[in-house]
Amino acid sequence: MDFSKLNLALSAALKAGEAIMKVYEEDDFQIESKADNSPLTKADRLAHDIIASLLQPSNIPILSEEGKEIDFQTRSSWDTLWIVDPIDGTKEFIKKNGEFTVNIALVRSGKPIMGIVYAPAIDELYFADENIGAYFFSGSVEKTSVQELIPISKKLPGKLPEKTTVVASRSHLSPETKAFIHDLETRDGELNLISKGSSLKICMVAKGEAHYYPRFAPTMEWDTAAGHAIASGAGCKLIDWETQEEMKYNRDQLLNNWFLVSNVAG
Repeated sequence: MDFSKLNLALSAALKAGEAIMKVYEEDDFQIESKADNSPLTKADRLAHDIIASLLQPSNIPILSEEGKEIDFQTRSSWDTLWIVDPIDGTKEFIKKNGEFTVNIALVRSGKPIMGIVYAPAIDELYFADENIGAYFFSGSVEKTSVQELIPISKKLPGKLPEKTTVVASRSHLSPETKAFIHDLETRDGELNLISKGSSLKICMVAKGEAHYYPRFAPTMEWDTAAGHAIASGAGCKLIDWETQEEMKYNRDQLLNNWFLVSNVAG
């Protein structure tokens, strides 16, 4: 089996994570505000440059949060592309709670077929490929190839908790999300509700730690593509709330519809 692209993405994520952690330990993040008033730090820019340079040898185009100005007319010719978020959860990065990730996905014909989600501050790594499924590794990543990591990693999903468990955003809990949770409580009784930052919420469903992750608030393609690959590899679904089908990528509008991640394997 050819692991070259997954290993390339793994190397890029680890190198970016290393650079991010150096900034994380500094006092000045050099925070700027983007057009939508969301924050941008020195670490976002560094991580973007590292990932872009390391993915370049693949000759596959890159869609990144820090390079999102590429028009759809150009992107529409890309059947295969990388979708990258150098730091997903910049607000969590600034708060220094560790719940931020490096997201790298490979998308073909609108479907995420490969993904890396790396949380360098808490030593969590998720990786998936449509041919091998999804895996989770906890600890310092000293192995730099997927072939070495698979035997020491946990195959996803794990066993679901008995009580219905919902994971929700730490920073974005909309009224619609609260209504969804209320409806679940009416159906299933008392729930476990877990707050988490970044794409780690999707990964919690993929791991089997939560049944549902409702996101009824704005996200972008780079926020979800890598986590979606992990979820798919674990046998879970990320359903576009508007189309009621699996989320598609490299769309004309990069703003995602609301969505629901569910662990159907359990």
